[in-house]
Amino acid sequence: MRLPGLVDVHVHMREPGGTHKEDWDSGTAAALAGGVTMVLGMPNTRPAVTDNQTLDEALAAAASKARCDYGQYLGAGPVVPDVSGLAERIAGVKMYLDQTYGPLRLDEMDLWVRHFSAWPVQVPVAVHAEGRSLAAAILLASLADRPVHLCHVSTREEIEVIRMAKQSGVKVTCEVAPHHLFLCEEDAAAIGAGRSEVRPRLARRRDVEALWQNLDVIDCFATDHAPHTLAEKEGENPPPGFPGLETALPLFLNAVTEGRLSLEDIIQRYVTAPRRIFHLPEQADTWVEVDLDAAWEVRAAEMHSRCGWTPFEGWKLRGRVRSVTLRGQEVVRDGQVLAKVGSGRNVRL
Repeated sequence: MRLPGLVDVHVHMREPGGTHKEDWDSGTAAALAGGVTMVLGMPNTRPAVTDNQTLDEALAAAASKARCDYGQYLGAGPVVPDVSGLAERIAGVKMYLDQTYGPLRLDEMDLWVRHFSAWPVQVPVAVHAEGRSLAAAILLASLADRPVHLCHVSTREEIEVIRMAKQSGVKVTCEVAPHHLFLCEEDAAAIGAGRSEVRPRLARRRDVEALWQNLDVIDCFATDHAPHTLAEKEGENPPPGFPGLETALPLFLNAVTEGRLSLEDIIQRYVTAPRRIFHLPEQADTWVEVDLDAAWEVRAAEMHSRCGWTPFEGWKLRGRVRSVTLRGQEVVRDGQVLAKVGSGRNVRL
């Protein structure tokens, strides 16, 4: 079975400042192994990507190492930059309105308004907002009459508010991460106390059920691939985040086998809508060969992410990536990544 190359609009490559757990080389190798041929990198690195200088550094690292195509978000900080030299170079602007790993949280609503107003309407604005903050973000985007994309929606109340906003004509789109579709708070003990830390947190079972019941409201699947090492996750202050690039498509394929998703559902939310919302280019001669009947067990030891673990360790799935072709070149074959380091392209060039 052949699928288009997947587009993941929410990944953390950890470069600069965290290359012991991921960088553009290992992270894009993991992406390709999972059938993802285009990724958009988040800005909460160390230092955060907030201006021309830090953007230059992030893009230089990606250009030298990325094995798949890529774009880079700019983080909305306490100072609104001169957007004229930035707008055409970035994948979008990321606004953190709730808990985040890094210094980019925006607590003052006047800053939200200033960022909404400053960026041209063609620049995608993605927002980390939970609960009441999510409702406030929708309201302000509506008042500013500009599109807003809501990241990693995880609860029943959030998806229901988004449905109402869409029905009212608000220009809102949203994404859901695989771990919020396939895991709930009851799974935390089996994963481990530190390993199960993630933001937004794993929700209640009824929240997971609500996401599935409102699949028509969900525009995108996006992993929020956020790797940390086992030593960090099992330390005294475990940072939040799961790796996800290599397990997302197999989880969705398994859901197809179970009758919970169709292949068209995957293509619409993991290819078509991400390209439309983020104004991303087509990738010619690019596809993913999957075996829907392949039964296998998830093992982190076989994966490419540098973090070395997965919350889905030991899961038995049906459906697996066999090969990936990017622009006519085979870049993955039976788990082996063949793409050259630095062969990925910047989606904004």
